[in-house]
Amino acid sequence: MTDYLNDISPRMAAKIAGAGYLVIILCGVFAEFFVRSRLIVPGDAAATASNIMASEFLFRIGIAGDLIMLVFDVVVALALYVLLRPVNKSLALLAAFFRLTHTAINGINLLNSVFALLLVNGPGYLTSFRPDQLYSQMLLFLNAHSYGYLIALVFFGFHCLILGYLIIKSDYIPGVLGILMIAASFGYLIDSFANILLSGYADYKTIFLIIVAVPAIVAELSLCLWLLFKGGEIRI
Repeated sequence: MTDYLNDISPRMAAKIAGAGYLVIILCGVFAEFFVRSRLIVPGDAAATASNIMASEFLFRIGIAGDLIMLVFDVVVALALYVLLRPVNKSLALLAAFFRLTHTAINGINLLNSVFALLLVNGPGYLTSFRPDQLYSQMLLFLNAHSYGYLIALVFFGFHCLILGYLIIKSDYIPGVLGILMIAASFGYLIDSFANILLSGYADYKTIFLIIVAVPAIVAELSLCLWLLFKGGEIRI
């Protein structure tokens, strides 16, 4: 395994990380904003079930998009480790572990979406339940998916924090990208813990969304584009 990693040059690792990041961003945005946000009606199980049944294939594509995103998360974790290990091998490995833990949690968490789908269009034995009971359980699984995602983001937040530090300490990646990644990490961590700790989180949801969305989009998209278009010029 070590010999294989040595065969990957930092330039190649940067291109792989950039391409993988682009796939992750596209799949993540599609699954969250074009599928879940479109189909899930917060607090309304019947409307959500109706939306999913009417657009079942779209919901399934969203699940497939999440799976693709998780596969490329593993690829990006490896590529970033190779790219940043010259700065600090132990911290680069720790960052990779945090990202892989985030990926593993999200992989298991994706089962909640599958369970929700089964409840609205599943096996015949579910007919022993009333539709309203099935729809309530479905919404419970979808809410559980949201919380599972938040738990995974805690680990991703620490990944971004270490990643940002390593970028700043490197002399071959612009330090401003590291600062942006650290800002994104605090956004992820603040929002995840606030969602769990604050019973009235919904009252401040828009504020926390801005805290997370703006730094995350700017940081991760900037890093993605730099790796894609400038990563091939890296000199170590």
